[in-house]
Amino acid sequence: MKPRGRPRKVRKIEKVPNIVVFSPRGRPGRPDEVELKYEELEALRLRDVDNLRQTESARRMGISRQSFGRVLIKARKTVADALVSGKIIRITGGSYKIESVE
Repeated sequence: MKPRGRPRKVRKIEKVPNIVVFSPRGRPGRPDEVELKYEELEALRLRDVDNLRQTESARRMGISRQSFGRVLIKARKTVADALVSGKIIRITGGSYKIESVE
């Protein structure tokens, strides 16, 4: 079957993080996991850590501002779910390429 819709645009990230798993302490047993994609982590870093505007962040990632907004909303929801529910956050996958941005 042929994929539907427009193909996903490759997002630019500056580097793959050194730490790719965050696990809650104090939770007995094996907690559930959520997946945070590399480009979602990059969106969080650019907007919330580096405090860049969405327009500048989108430019750095090589996507539209609207796409950046959707990536950011998904990333925040994933992280919030993990924090509230005590889930492991596993950073992996996505549609990205590593590229240094000026």
